[in-house]
Amino acid sequence: MTAQPGRGAELVRLLLGAPALSHPDCIVFLVSRSAADPDVVSVTEGWTTPEAHQAFFASEPAQALVAALQPLMAGESRYTDEVPVGGKAF
Repeated sequence: MTAQPGRGAELVRLLLGAPALSHPDCIVFLVSRSAADPDVVSVTEGWTTPEAHQAFFASEPAQALVAALQPLMAGESRYTDEVPVGGKAF
């Protein structure tokens, strides 16, 4: 996702306080910034099941986060659906 110019740090701050971080079904929630453009932020999420992910994002805390993120965003976020095949998560 891309933040409004100069607002990447605010976007990161909100994401690092996301309610997903304490949700038992969220097994990965990694926030990253572009080295070339600090207003470009990525989030990699991993959930126990697609249903757990959907249920979380239907919840009031998740909807409040989405609403708080909207004014910071420059355009729509790009979503990529990935299936892990190996590696390491903290």
